[in-house]
Amino acid sequence: MKTMIEELTIRMSEAFDKAGYDGKYGKVTVSNRPDLCEFQCNGAMAAAKEYKKAPIMIANDVAAKLGDEQVFTDVSAVAPGFLNFRVSKGFLAGYLDKMAGEEKYGLDTIGTPQKIVIDYGGPNVAKPLHVGHLRSAIIGEAVKRICRYMGNEVIGDIHLGDWGLQMGLIMTELRRRKPDLPYFDPGFKGEYPEEPPFTMSELEDIYPAASARSKEDEEYKNEAMNDTFLIQQGERGHVALWQHIMNVSLPDLKKNYERLNVSFDLWKGESDARPYINGMVEDMKKGGYAYESEGALVVDISKETDTKEVPPCMILKSDGASLYTTTDLATLVDRRTSINPDKLIYIADKRQEMHFMQVFRCAEKTGVVDKDTELDFLGFGTMNGKDGKPFKTREGGVMRLEALLDEIDEEMYKKICDNHEVEEAEGRETAKTVALAAVKYGDLSNQATKDYIFDIDKFTSFEGNTGPYILYTIVRIKSILGKYSEAKGSIEAAGIREAVNETDKALMLELTRFGQVVSGAYEELAPHKICSFVYDVANAFNRFYHENRILTEEDKERQAGWIALLKITKEVLETCIDMLGFYAPDRM
Repeated sequence: MKTMIEELTIRMSEAFDKAGYDGKYGKVTVSNRPDLCEFQCNGAMAAAKEYKKAPIMIANDVAAKLGDEQVFTDVSAVAPGFLNFRVSKGFLAGYLDKMAGEEKYGLDTIGTPQKIVIDYGGPNVAKPLHVGHLRSAIIGEAVKRICRYMGNEVIGDIHLGDWGLQMGLIMTELRRRKPDLPYFDPGFKGEYPEEPPFTMSELEDIYPAASARSKEDEEYKNEAMNDTFLIQQGERGHVALWQHIMNVSLPDLKKNYERLNVSFDLWKGESDARPYINGMVEDMKKGGYAYESEGALVVDISKETDTKEVPPCMILKSDGASLYTTTDLATLVDRRTSINPDKLIYIADKRQEMHFMQVFRCAEKTGVVDKDTELDFLGFGTMNGKDGKPFKTREGGVMRLEALLDEIDEEMYKKICDNHEVEEAEGRETAKTVALAAVKYGDLSNQATKDYIFDIDKFTSFEGNTGPYILYTIVRIKSILGKYSEAKGSIEAAGIREAVNETDKALMLELTRFGQVVSGAYEELAPHKICSFVYDVANAFNRFYHENRILTEEDKERQAGWIALLKITKEVLETCIDMLGFYAPDRM
């Protein structure tokens, strides 16, 4: 189904043709002066040069051909050559009614679906999730859902940090604390214990202690680097201990991601790339791509078009150890072998842009990916506190994600209780739902690439451009539909009727933008575009709600038309927030 803009452009182009001008000048846009008109066409000014004619004369000629058109009303040619108009109520109602009956509301999904891998999350195991993991999870989940809604086959992979120096640090510190463990005895030949020699809370203490000590003690750091190397070489005791770390860490990670309504199809990590590293390195050497530089193995990825120096991509360090670039490249080999995707999207802090540029260029140059495989990087900005600095606890430390979510859940529960009496169990469950919307919408309503202020007071407000405001709007619509259904029966029979005033027409116009907005959000990997649309629809509905007595309307046909309008409004809003990764309760 064509978008409203496409439909209007077709008809405007026909008018240009009828007036004797090329139809290519008939492009229609939403008006930048809604007080004057709903839509406009500026093609007359572009046509003036070709036809050596004043733009206003061309605009007048075209306007004359729109006079009897059942689509356009209030057509006017305005100096120096604008064509301003409104869309007829009948055409608008017909378009929206057709939209309501179409799958995905008439959205033109992808003609040839792609197989897409989205790499997001990226936490290190053995460490609790903190606020720094929030954006990758929230943005990645939304991008995944948008890509799926457009008809693609999408695989989300968490890409765990489970093979780097942090593992060596944990083992070095554990050796200090529990030197008698069999994992550290090179002569041990028996079966290792099934139960891990630590709890998750112990791991959470071990890693920061080890990290801090390694910064002050060079010998300790070297020992940790050696332990990392032994893990990567598959030393039996180290691998068994590594498996314990994974078994203890993963349930905690899954619990926290589930709380964010974030899910992954694959729970792979850097370790899964290990079997592919040696073969990949050999292929790079044989192909003449990899060479030694100061003992390290590198691939030159610079291009003649570069405006600044791009350093070579390091594949192996001088001691033979792998790096993030190594495992990211080997992960691409793994994904090509096991999935063979058409496109890969990486979502990470924008400060990693150089890293991913190196990985992508190296992968394309050395044949790690097929030449027609798309590689995209969506780098996100920093989540800052009200002071404009990276978000911290009141004590100045990095806040655990679990603690942040608890704080917002509690704040939301207090606000719900302040508004009306509610049973505690129901109130707390509703608070979790609304708090999730507050966090996700608060993040996603900002352009992903930009830094933003994480303001709990603002995000949990029921007024303004916030998640709770959007949910409250949906709950209000649900309530009206429920009351109508109880009193009058089914809400399915009615179709969209012509608008009777400016408020219901304005709501209709907003809803017709659905397909255009979702397509744009997909093409630009921009969830904030859906947030902006959702907010505009919510505002349009609330203006309509406050100016019309829907449930007490005496004209039954008019009332039925309004109910049909509310039904598609609710469905479109719920579809959009599902793409954003949250949902609305039945009551608030």
